[in-house]
Amino acid sequence: MSGSSPFKMRLVHLDLKGAPPKVCYLSEIFPLFRALGANGILIEYEDMFPYEGHLRLLRAKHAYSPSEIKEILHLATLNELEVIPLVQTFGHMEFVLKHEALAHLREVARFPNTLNPHKEESLALVTAMIDQVMELHPGARWFHVGCDEVYYLGEGETSRQWLQQEPNSKAKLCLSHMEAVASHMRARYPTTTPLMWDDMLRDIPEDQLSGSRVPQLVEPVLWDYGADLDLHGKALLVEKYRKSGFSWLWAASAFKGATGVNQSLTPIEHHLRNHLQWLQVAGSVPADTLRGIILTGWQRYDHFSVLCELLPVGIPSLAVCLQALLHGDFAENVKARVENFLGISSLEEMSFRSEGAGSFPGSDILALVTQVSLHLCSSVDALLERDRYVTGWFSPYHRRRKLIHPVMIEHIQPQALSLLARWNALAGELEAALQRIFYPDTVEEWLEENVHPSLQRLQALLQDLGSSADRGTRKRNLMWVSPTDTTLCGMKTRLQALT
Repeated sequence: MSGSSPFKMRLVHLDLKGAPPKVCYLSEIFPLFRALGANGILIEYEDMFPYEGHLRLLRAKHAYSPSEIKEILHLATLNELEVIPLVQTFGHMEFVLKHEALAHLREVARFPNTLNPHKEESLALVTAMIDQVMELHPGARWFHVGCDEVYYLGEGETSRQWLQQEPNSKAKLCLSHMEAVASHMRARYPTTTPLMWDDMLRDIPEDQLSGSRVPQLVEPVLWDYGADLDLHGKALLVEKYRKSGFSWLWAASAFKGATGVNQSLTPIEHHLRNHLQWLQVAGSVPADTLRGIILTGWQRYDHFSVLCELLPVGIPSLAVCLQALLHGDFAENVKARVENFLGISSLEEMSFRSEGAGSFPGSDILALVTQVSLHLCSSVDALLERDRYVTGWFSPYHRRRKLIHPVMIEHIQPQALSLLARWNALAGELEAALQRIFYPDTVEEWLEENVHPSLQRLQALLQDLGSSADRGTRKRNLMWVSPTDTTLCGMKTRLQALT
């Protein structure tokens, strides 16, 4: 099934730190993943794992139960998808260090993203997390320990003092923690190989890398989600890692979640180009270098950021990218295969704009999200900011003072009511579709971020219209001032009458 792909392992990343899907949805999409060319799943559990004991506080409200984890693994096995768990152990520790009981383990007291590598309790914490996850993933061949974007490392008070001593350095500090975590993995689970994001390794000199034990312990994952990779730079980085002692490397691309922190629709062209360029990188390095590729699908940029593209919205992009990797290009025949898999008549990879076509699981959500993203805000803006009756006779000035000519209510109110009814109906349909796949907090968050603000603007307009109409009825006996009476006295008289 691998076709002409240089990547023997093709993993779909499920980022559960935002919009985690219900298990019933995973049962629908795992067969599609396999059909499209995936043979593995990288599951970034974050707070969705059912931690027990002193780690129980890490659980999200709707965390999977142990039985649901087992069901996910069973579904993966049925679809020949190898599961690799991911647990952050250094950076991106917000879901852990945000808790008051664990805040003392932060590298910098104010920021919950990075673990203090100097404290024994820090290592005990992450190894306990690893052990609990491994208990539910017996036999896992790989385990991803994260270690990307370790911001503010070296800026804590303990680190500052440590760095003042020769020959200590930030690189040494970073490598020592990575080595400790990976050593625990290797010692306790000798048949499981740790994976690690590579960004914290990139700038460490080759001699320092080779002088540590990290190259013998882990397989780094080179990640880059851009549409224009530095192909020569990637080849040099691969060479550096190989010379440093790393036996195997992985690549990481992105099929969604990497083009905007609050992106709602996936720009397929960008992600297709990213994957085609990774194919070029793979073709320029020795054949036994890259073990596989991870197609990341980020759901949040970090634990505290907003949601980006929902998983169903990113499925067409995933289909395009997986098929491109599988066949080594994205020719017309590959495009036709993608269209068949998705159940659509035509796929424009340059700018996918489905308004309801498709038969893949979650295609109804894609169609509804597309409507909201492309038309909701713009339609409300058209009424509130460009309609001549609203801008001319019911401006913010008029609304604050509840002033309106009665005839203008007849022009504005029907339009606003019709628009509100249309979008309320679509919002209800979208809410029902989201509830089938996601937990209540995800549904609430997405609607509050993307739908409610526009609906509230319409509701506020209608409320102001009603208040102005009521006030107009009470003011029928007001003095009429000629439009030609623009003297200061005339204007003053009119304002006094209206207030």
